[in-house]
Amino acid sequence: MDAAGEDAAKFPAIEFRSVSYQAPAGPRILDGISFSVARGETVVLLGRSGAGKTTALKLINRLIAPTAGSVVVGGRSTTEWDPIALRRSIGYVIQDSGLFPHYNVEQNIAVVPNLEHWPRQRTVSRVAELMEVVGLDRSSLAFRYPHQLSGGQRQRVGVARALAADPEILLMDEPFGALDPITRSELQDEFLRLQQRLRKTVVMVTHDLREGLLLGSRLALFEAGRLAGAFSKDEFARSNDKTVQQYISPFRHQAAL
Repeated sequence: MDAAGEDAAKFPAIEFRSVSYQAPAGPRILDGISFSVARGETVVLLGRSGAGKTTALKLINRLIAPTAGSVVVGGRSTTEWDPIALRRSIGYVIQDSGLFPHYNVEQNIAVVPNLEHWPRQRTVSRVAELMEVVGLDRSSLAFRYPHQLSGGQRQRVGVARALAADPEILLMDEPFGALDPITRSELQDEFLRLQQRLRKTVVMVTHDLREGLLLGSRLALFEAGRLAGAFSKDEFARSNDKTVQQYISPFRHQAAL
């Protein structure tokens, strides 16, 4: 590891420092958020719709900038990064994959390597490797277009595209929310296997407590733009915090049925 890498390793992968965000001429969406994400862990941003989860995610790769406070990635405030370089260094997976409809599977996966001007053979090899990693048959799927794929296949392509340039950080916004229950369960299991192998730093948005408990190493619970707390799974289950109890009570009730 070079000196720059050693310096970066001293810091959390991601850190929110008293971050607030107010939309232009709009309401305050986040208010004084502080938490950090260690290298190699999966932190799930949990909360009901409108709690501020996706806004927090967008602050990490500087799709938006904080109104107050700072978001730090690799020891540097996002406002100190070149925004294009920052975004290309972070994988991003959204609900229903967000694939380019006019690109085939190989072309979608190769977007960032091509933007980074990788040699063609390196790109081809990387695409083939990732299709195998995410469970896609290259011989039958490489030249299909998104509309020719199932929902689960599209989402696998989205994950492969996010991993193409081997980013240290992976952002996932409700990545499995649009899938049927069986496909969703299959891809959750696949994600766990991938994370065990790759050990990426992952920040994932979901409103599904079961998904958060299954996939996350910690859960950051958002409520009305504030952070109720960042908990390990055991801490979350034992917490007496009112917001946590409101969230977990229906889950316990359903589990008892």
